[in-house]
Amino acid sequence: MSPFWFEDRRDVVRVSGADALTYLQSQISQDIRGLADGGSAYSFVLQPMGKIDALVRIVRHSAEEFVLDTDPGFGEIVVTRLNRFKIRVKVDIAALAWRCIAVRGADAPIDAAVPAWGRPDAFDILGENPRPPVAVRVGSAEELLAARIEAGWPAMGSEITDASIPAETGVVAEAVNFTKGCYPGQELVERMDSRGSQAPRFVRRLRGTGDAVVGDEVMRDAGVVGHLTSVVGHDGVWAALATVARSVQLGDTVTVRGAVSTLEPARDLPPA
Repeated sequence: MSPFWFEDRRDVVRVSGADALTYLQSQISQDIRGLADGGSAYSFVLQPMGKIDALVRIVRHSAEEFVLDTDPGFGEIVVTRLNRFKIRVKVDIAALAWRCIAVRGADAPIDAAVPAWGRPDAFDILGENPRPPVAVRVGSAEELLAARIEAGWPAMGSEITDASIPAETGVVAEAVNFTKGCYPGQELVERMDSRGSQAPRFVRRLRGTGDAVVGDEVMRDAGVVGHLTSVVGHDGVWAALATVARSVQLGDTVTVRGAVSTLEPARDLPPA
C-alpha cells in the first residue's frame, strides 16, 4: 500500500477546566497521568456494568485541556456519559466541529499528527482546518476501510456495540491500564483479566472469494458462529472483520456464502 490520506469522519469532544485531568482519569480505562502535552492514548469509556459506551482516543493539549475523538455517531454518547458523573468538579465537556485527516502507509510521523490504530504507519491530523501532507496522494474511503480491516482495528457501530465488553474487542492492550485505580466499569474488566476468563465472542479477520456484505453469516458445521461486521472487496476477493463465537478457534475453517475461509487473528498476536 502506497501512502495516502483521506478525510475521515470522527466525532470530537473537548474536556477542559481546572479538574480536567483528575476527572477524566477517574472516568476512563486508560491511565493518562503520564501523557505529555501532544501525547495520546486509546481508552474505553464504559458503562458502570462494564459494557462499552465508546472507544476513544485521548490527546492531551495541557493538564486543563484534553481532546477525545471517536467514531461518528458516538460523540454525544461520550458527552452525555462524562457529564453523568460530573459533580462538584471544574470541568467543561463539549462537542467540537473538528475535522480529521487520516494518513496511512506513512513511514514516519507527520507534524501535528497523532498515532492511529496502534500501528507505526497510521496517523491522524485533527483540528478545525487540518492540512493534508502535500507529498502524499489522496486515497478513498474504500482504501481507508481496507487499511482498518488489515490493521484489525474495531469500529464503534460495527465490531463494537453497546452490548460489547472490552475483552471482545482485541484492543485491551492499547486501551486498558490494569494498575491505574477505580473507574466505572472496572470490576468486569479486572475480573475477566484476573480469572483468565474468555469473552463470549471475539473480533477476527476473514478473507474469501465471491461476494460478501456486512451482516453475512459465518458458518461452521451448518451452524451460525458469527457475522461479518466490516467488509471490503475488489475483483471477486474480499477481506472482512467479524465477531465470532469463542468456540471457533484461530485457524478453523468456516464458510461465508459457501466460500471457504480460515479464521485469522484480527490483530498481530504477541510473541510467545
